[in-house]
This record gives sequence, C-alpha cells and structure tokens, in this order.
Amino acid sequence: MKLEALREAVCHANLELRDRGLALFTWGNASAIDRERGLIVIKPSGVPYEQLTPELMTVVGLDGTAVQGSLRPSSDTPTHLALYRAFPMIGGVVHTHSTWATVWAQAGFSIPCLGTTHADVFHGPVPCTRYLSREEIRGEYEAETGRVIVEAFDGASPEEMPAALVAGHGPFAWGADAWDAVYNAAVLEQTALMAWATRQLRPDCEEIDAELLHKHYFRKHGPGAYYGNTSSK
Repeated sequence: MKLEALREAVCHANLELRDRGLALFTWGNASAIDRERGLIVIKPSGVPYEQLTPELMTVVGLDGTAVQGSLRPSSDTPTHLALYRAFPMIGGVVHTHSTWATVWAQAGFSIPCLGTTHADVFHGPVPCTRYLSREEIRGEYEAETGRVIVEAFDGASPEEMPAALVAGHGPFAWGADAWDAVYNAAVLEQTALMAWATRQLRPDCEEIDAELLHKHYFRKHGPGAYYGNTSSK
C-alpha cells in the first residue's frame, strides 16, 4: 500500500474510534505499518478527531525516528512500536480508554470468556498485564507499557488473542490492518461490558467450556474456518 493510502486508512481508523464511541476527546489512537519499508503511520499527539485529515497523520520509522509530518506523533507511539517489533504478523494497533475495557484494566483483571460472543474473536480470557514498577514508570514509560504487554503473552499467540489490558491504564488491540484493530477494539469493549454485567447477575458464573471456546473461535479463524461467505467481519 502506498504511503498516501496508508495515511488515509489510519485517519479513517482514528475517526472510527470516535464514531463508535471508543474514544472521547483525544483519548485514543490508531496506527498501521508498512512492513516492507519499516514505516508506521499514527495519529498526531493531542489533535482532536474533528480536525484530523490524512495529511496530518505522522510517519515514523520502526526505530522511532520521525520521517514525515509537521506534528509530533502520538505519545503512545513507543508502545505501538514495541508491539510491531514483537508481533511481526500484525499490521495495525489501536489504543483507547473505552469505558468497560478500562474498568477491567483499572481493576487489574483479565476479561474472562463467559460466552460465545467473546470466543468468536478472543481465544480465551483477554489478559491483563502486571502493574508497571516505579522504575519502569520513571524510565521509558510508553515503551515499557509495550514491553509488559508482550511479557503478558509469554509465548501465547497475538493472532488468537488480538488485545490486552494494561493494568491501571486501558486496552490495546491489534489486527491485520488498522481497520481490523478497530474492529477488535470494538468487540473488546462490548465483551468487557457483557462480562461485567454477567458477573453482576451471576457472580459465580464460570468461563465457557474449552470445547465450546475452540468451536466458536476456529469456525471463524484458521484453515478450518467456515463462517461467512466473504473476507468481511
């Protein structure tokens, strides 16, 4: 994809965060990567969504070096970069402070898989990281945020689990491209609400059986998937 097209896709993804109620004011950002050239396009820092245009999107190298754009990239750029480096199969990253996913993050809890809506996208509980240490907070805070997400996976598949919660902070989601990351962030928010409400109604509700989890996840993902007739979600 040409850089101009990637800027347009990333701008659209950021506007989707606002339009789908996942980000208030400037509380979120979306990015995408051109793997061949090692370039990341990401929302500029602190710019309101209603002012965003493709031309305002910033471009940085995978090493964090600014490449194009008159504005500073999102302050969360080092977190996005850490995820792109650690998960070479992903093409887009989203960070929000969406209400229900953030509630779980602030509590320091992973989101349990209580039903098939969750299992359709997330192959198990959505992990919550440990809290950052004081040294990590005082150091390269945003980069350390990315590192604790990667640490929380510890060999688990970021394709089968395209999201994580940062304890005390909020959710990050990713996907094949920026739109896919937005989709996963939106589903994460809905399943976070469903899980909270389910546990309010029935506090002892257990996670669904592994057989049902695998059935719902793999009917939509992987070589044996049979759900739907197109590549659309």
